[in-house]
Amino acid sequence: MATIEDLHKLEIRAGRIVDVSDFPEARKPSYILTIDFGSEIGIKKSSAQLVANYKKEQLKGRMVLGVVNFPPRQIGKFKSEVLTLGVPDEDGNCVLVQPDINNSNIKEGAKLY
Repeated sequence: MATIEDLHKLEIRAGRIVDVSDFPEARKPSYILTIDFGSEIGIKKSSAQLVANYKKEQLKGRMVLGVVNFPPRQIGKFKSEVLTLGVPDEDGNCVLVQPDINNSNIKEGAKLY
């Protein structure tokens, strides 16, 4: 069973998607996200299987949550630096987990607690 100390080991931060590009080399339809996690963490890239539920235009500017302290993961020729968090919809496709979008006081890099 996980403990609260295990949760505290994860650096889950709020970030803003600043760019989205296609990732045609991925085995499953994916985008490459460029995410701004603020001055402490900086700009990071992530591969995310979001094509089924999002168009690129819908993602740019969106706040997301990501695990920023996992080691980078090689996905084909791309190195994913962040795990962008999502949950499956009824078809098993990823739906993003995001901070409360009605609260404009959330800053890039804010830590989940």
